[in-house]
Amino acid sequence: MSAFQTKKLKCGVIGVGYLGRFHAQKYLAIEDVDMVGVFDVDTSRCKEVADELGVRPFSSLEEFCREADAATIASATESHYEVAKYCLQQGLHINVEKPMTSTCEQAEELVALAAEKNLKLQVGHVERFNGAFIAAQDKMDRPLFIECHRLAPFKPRGVDVSVVLDLMIHDIDVVLTLVNSPVVSVSAVGTPVLTPTIDIANARIEFESGATANLTSSRVSQHATRKFRVFQKDHYLSLDFGSGEVNLLTKTEKPNALGIPIEAEAWNLEKNDALLEETKAFVHSIIHDVDCQVSGEQGLIALKVAEQISFDIQRRL
Repeated sequence: MSAFQTKKLKCGVIGVGYLGRFHAQKYLAIEDVDMVGVFDVDTSRCKEVADELGVRPFSSLEEFCREADAATIASATESHYEVAKYCLQQGLHINVEKPMTSTCEQAEELVALAAEKNLKLQVGHVERFNGAFIAAQDKMDRPLFIECHRLAPFKPRGVDVSVVLDLMIHDIDVVLTLVNSPVVSVSAVGTPVLTPTIDIANARIEFESGATANLTSSRVSQHATRKFRVFQKDHYLSLDFGSGEVNLLTKTEKPNALGIPIEAEAWNLEKNDALLEETKAFVHSIIHDVDCQVSGEQGLIALKVAEQISFDIQRRL
C-alpha cells in the first residue's frame, strides 16, 4: 500500500506558459491532490497564473521541490532534462511534457535515474488518453497500414524544436502503441518554411510485423487537422482526434443493400478531457504504485524514432 493512500498527493507544475497553465488547472480538479503551487523562471508569469488559480507561486525550483511529492514539467523542451533530473534527485515523481528531452541520451539517463530511485516517470503523450484513440485501439489488433495527418496553423509557441518533435511525435507514439512491433526502417523528408528548423515533414516507418505507417505533420497549414486512418485485414478505421468522430468499415460475408460486402459503422464520441485523464493516470500510478500509462521507456522509444526521422530529413537537405 502506498503512503499516499492515507494522505493527499502534493503536486505542482513547473513551467506555466500556455500549456503549463492547463496542467495546473487539471491538478486542481483532482480530489486526491493537494495542489502546492507553481514555479516558472518568468516570475511575473508565475505570479499571474498562481493568482488566477489561487495557488502559491514558488520563487525557486529548490523551494518547489521541498514542498512537492510530484510535478508536471511543462517548461521549454531544452530545459526538460535538467529540471527533470533535479526533481528526480530530490525524490519527486515526474510527468514531463513531450518531447521527453532534447536527446535520447538525456532521456535514457532520466529513465535510469527514475528506476534507481523507484520513482514514477510519465511522458505527456496526451493522445493516448483521447477517447477516439481508445475506441480505435479496441477495434484494431493487427494494423497493416496507418496514415496520419497532423496539420496546424503557424504559432510562435513550440518553435524551439522541429515539427517532428513538436507535432509528429504525437502520432509516432500512437503508431508505436497500435503496431507494437520493432521498427526496421525509417525514411523521411521535410523542410523549413517559417523557422530555421523543419516546419513540414513526411515520414515512412516500416515495422518487423510487416506494418507500414505514413506520417505527415505541418505547422504552416491554413487549418488544423488531426486525422488517423488504420487499415488491417477485413477492417478500415478512420478517426479524427479533434472532433472525436470514428468510422469503421468491416468486410462481411453477405453484401449490404447496395450490393457491397461491407458493414459501415460511424459514431461521434463526446470529446473527453484528455489532459485531465493524463493527469489522473499519473496521480493514480503514484497512489496505487502501478506502472505509468505512458512510461519513460515508451517516451524514449518514441524519441528514438523521432531522432531517426530528423536525421534522415537533415541528410537530404
